[in-house]
Amino acid sequence: MSQIRVNDLSFTYEGSFEPVFEHTSFSIDTCWKLGFIGRNGKGKTTFLRLLSGKYPYTGTIDTQTVFDYFPYHISPEDRQRPAAEFAETLKPLTEEWRIICELNLLGLSADILYRPFSTLSFGEQTKLMLALLFSGENDFLLIDEPTNHLDQTGRDSVKTYLAKKKGFILVSHDRDLLDTCIDHVLVLNRHTIEVQAGNFSSWWENKRKKDQFAQSENEKHRKEIARLKSAASQVKQWAEKSEESKIGFDPIKDPGHGSKRAYIGAKTKKMQNRVKQMEERIAREIEQKHGLLQDIEAPVQLKIMPLTHEKTTLIAADNYSFQYQHTDRPLIQSLSFSIQQGDRVILNGTNGCGKSSLIRAVLQKLEPAPSINWTESGSLRTASGLIVSYVNQDTSFLRGNLKAFCEQKGLPEPIFCALLRQLDMERSQFLKPMEEYSEGQKKKVLLAASLLTPAHLYIWDEPLNYIDIFSRMQIENLILTCRPTMLVVEHDTSFREKIGTKTIEL
Repeated sequence: MSQIRVNDLSFTYEGSFEPVFEHTSFSIDTCWKLGFIGRNGKGKTTFLRLLSGKYPYTGTIDTQTVFDYFPYHISPEDRQRPAAEFAETLKPLTEEWRIICELNLLGLSADILYRPFSTLSFGEQTKLMLALLFSGENDFLLIDEPTNHLDQTGRDSVKTYLAKKKGFILVSHDRDLLDTCIDHVLVLNRHTIEVQAGNFSSWWENKRKKDQFAQSENEKHRKEIARLKSAASQVKQWAEKSEESKIGFDPIKDPGHGSKRAYIGAKTKKMQNRVKQMEERIAREIEQKHGLLQDIEAPVQLKIMPLTHEKTTLIAADNYSFQYQHTDRPLIQSLSFSIQQGDRVILNGTNGCGKSSLIRAVLQKLEPAPSINWTESGSLRTASGLIVSYVNQDTSFLRGNLKAFCEQKGLPEPIFCALLRQLDMERSQFLKPMEEYSEGQKKKVLLAASLLTPAHLYIWDEPLNYIDIFSRMQIENLILTCRPTMLVVEHDTSFREKIGTKTIEL
């Protein structure tokens, strides 16, 4: 057991004026199962890379620990080779039997080591990299969002696996995963960093109580300041009147007033001193309470603009089958379902079962594309004039600045940027090219565009990948409040349970 001591850490990306970390200090233990939580763009991945020695920084990170990082960067050449051939490069001196033992714990057989990496599913690739990660000895492991793009079965197996391990930092926005796998929390708040024992739910409950107390204290503080300001204003008025009475007399008409001048002057000075003391007390009160609310998460209530369609049924499938050309069997077979106005439908199934393909088929009915590489049977019908707002799981196409993006999508830029601010994206990001955004920030761009698009149906394909926990809660509240009609592919268990009204199993 050893410690990692971070002392006075400061780091700013080259060309940026906004520090990611500024005089940051804390300590963590290498035997912990540490969950790392924070808003998108606050520096979670950056900190892991600082630990790994990827960037120069000021301050110190004092440790004798050897770090290893997930996900591994696998070159295009290695992706065409079996993992058994490049594992030595990723984990030098690690014996193959150790990797096989970890694969068994993840429910995979050893033959996966001898298949080309590119032929493995998302879930198999993730599990293989985790097996490589944990096959080493005495490493402290840095695990960055291992469940993105995994189906529920894959998430459950990763969750069960990590729950039996220790000695890692886990960056994740999956509340269920964090509750199962961690025993300490490292949180990047708005202006501070805190380390706390427990899982996500225990930390969140403590934070909720702390925020309530801070808000209560702040209200008392505001009332006290208002009282002091009122008293100071009154005394100041008295002092001004006294000053006027001191100098505003006629010595001929009121020859006895001169004897009172010294008394009035002393009284005025006393009142002025009292005003000064009150003003100083107000300043001390403000300084004392400064930062009381700086870390409170008070998510802004988001809005959406759903349209009402004249038809009750928006989408209907009857014995629908879908098959890509040059494949042996249908990807989707004999599927029947309907989506009514007001439904929030969760499209559920394992990776590769056809969830995104079904969405693609629905979109094709609305805006036919010239090239189709699949065949269909049965029927898949959409209501006439149906308007859909679509969020793609892929963000790689985002290029250029927000202004050009808004012009392309026909979105009002000021309102769009205001919505991104409500999702806690910093204004400093608005001038950057989107290719420099974190994956979470890119997803927020797509979600904001969808929220600003009036539609009868909102189709979101894995919208929460990389999205921080606080923004997920915002989106949940939005959906439960505005009740748009939705077709959603999402593997976040908490999110699905809260917003879904029906499920289509593939």
